[in-house]
Amino acid sequence: MSKTIAEFRNVSFRYDEEQPWVLKNVSFTIRENEWVAIIGHNGSGKSTIAKLMNGLLFPEEGEIFIDGLAVNEETVWDVRRNVGMVFQNPDNQFVGTTVQDDVAFGMENRGFPREQMIQRIKETLHAVRMDKYLLTEPHRLSGGQKQRVAIASVLAISPQILILDEATAMLDPKGRKEIMETVSEVQRTQELSLITITHDLHEVVQAERVIVMNEGQIWKEGTPREIFLEKEALRQIGLDVPFVTLLANELNKHGLQIADEPLNHEELLEDLWTLHSKM
Repeated sequence: MSKTIAEFRNVSFRYDEEQPWVLKNVSFTIRENEWVAIIGHNGSGKSTIAKLMNGLLFPEEGEIFIDGLAVNEETVWDVRRNVGMVFQNPDNQFVGTTVQDDVAFGMENRGFPREQMIQRIKETLHAVRMDKYLLTEPHRLSGGQKQRVAIASVLAISPQILILDEATAMLDPKGRKEIMETVSEVQRTQELSLITITHDLHEVVQAERVIVMNEGQIWKEGTPREIFLEKEALRQIGLDVPFVTLLANELNKHGLQIADEPLNHEELLEDLWTLHSKM
């Protein structure tokens, strides 16, 4: 069993004393090298979790630990060495005049030696397939390319946790697919914990575990398959399920007994082929 890399202990948070709680007594753990998707309707508290984990906010009640270190104003810079975030709009993260300048920025702030910086720029841009754009100005890149550079900029500081906060929301389906393929490969090869906060069901089904937020509390935790079995309950809290799962449900209603709850087209086709072979 891998060790716990992040932990929320009975965390509650509100932005203002006059406003309702955004998070209410939230507790969960993230393990090393684990991919966890956090989903929920707008206002459910999922993006607040990301900001608390990175020390952009601090809990009003409860405690947060990153690699055993309590997150507070004294430890925030140490925490941010371990937690990297990529946001929805990559333009908000660019600070350099070229791609290489942008990737170098975080390392410069942390005092990386020049030789190490050069090597890390090369490695991280190669990891996100952007090594050919070293001297390109960021504003000349496509939306998907900008997100790749934003991810490279975070990876350059070697975080233990990478958080994508709706990082593919502004991309078209092709761009989202390419970014998630890149992120999946990076997570596997660099052995980091990945947290995706998303509305995209294709991203959710790739995760190892899903945390469902509803009205500031954890509604349910489980594997993607376990979560999407709760079709009607998910609809009641404003969430959807993958189209493939709905299609399999309709096929079952019409007498085609799909053995599993497929989460993607490949699984559905395999189930249909198995069913056909038995006929």
